[in-house]
Amino acid sequence: MSDGITAIQHNLGVLQATTALIGVGTIANVAISAASLHQILKLREDVRQMRVEIRDGFIDLKKALKDQGAEILNHIDEVAADIKFEQHRVVLIHAYSQFLAATKLIQQSLLTDPHIRDQGLASARHLLSVALADYRNNQLLSETSALGKLRRMECAWAIEQTIIMTYQIQKQSGAVTQGLKSLQVSIRQDIVDVSNAVQSQEEIDLLYPEISRICTQDLVVLSSWQEQSEWIQSLPASDLKLLESSELSPVPQEMTSALSNFEVPEQKIYDELKPKSHFESLRDQLKLMASPDLRSKYEYEVVEKAQASGHKALKADVVKQSSDMAIANLYYYFQF
Repeated sequence: MSDGITAIQHNLGVLQATTALIGVGTIANVAISAASLHQILKLREDVRQMRVEIRDGFIDLKKALKDQGAEILNHIDEVAADIKFEQHRVVLIHAYSQFLAATKLIQQSLLTDPHIRDQGLASARHLLSVALADYRNNQLLSETSALGKLRRMECAWAIEQTIIMTYQIQKQSGAVTQGLKSLQVSIRQDIVDVSNAVQSQEEIDLLYPEISRICTQDLVVLSSWQEQSEWIQSLPASDLKLLESSELSPVPQEMTSALSNFEVPEQKIYDELKPKSHFESLRDQLKLMASPDLRSKYEYEVVEKAQASGHKALKADVVKQSSDMAIANLYYYFQF
């Protein structure tokens, strides 16, 4: 449990730190590669290995990215000098400080008796709620690019995951299950919102591999954790007692985007499908990955228009088995 909290702490610090590279408003092209998923994974490992230090929720990006070239280093200085970003930075520093205070309370609570532990965890949840409100500040989010929004949302998801872990510590499987359901719904809607904010092909190039990984890995982990929690809820009291005393006692699962290796297979997949689509289709594919309901609507419209225009082979069962890319491409094909 303690290792899981530390991993979230490192992950959140790196995600927040990259906002100093993204800045406020439209992200500069020079920052695109340095804010990529590949670079995020490298920074996470640097933090884990203590090669770079997180201070107030930020790291020395000029030191961490010193090999990226003068243009990137100059851009970091420009973002730091931006008054608008400084306003954001103050809020993010406050959010991270609340998160740090909460994680300290959680760590301390693991070493105390149940009554004191529960008080400490309740206080930690209050601090985490304050941090969550900062990361989800609608005014600040409205001033950021699609990538900036995603980074803030990823920070918020880490906070929500930590809140769920506090209920796991208290063996409140009902609260854990509900929290995980809510988090998955939030992630899916946040991805749709981020996708709607995309304005350029460069943003698509950056976001597609990362959102693909979130949908195919992180959401799967959260779903598995939810199933485990629901299984625990279904156990009789005698089995619960046996489970708690065994080595099989359940532990929260970490979202897996923070892999220690730097390989991004999603990038290769995207590079192969990009020439087969266009901007609007690629943007909608992001939304289809995250929203089964939206995909169902697209499938219905594709089938309706296909049948009306004589494409009899495109029946509902065939379309349902098609990829997100195929659905989005067909959707736009029938718009003309």
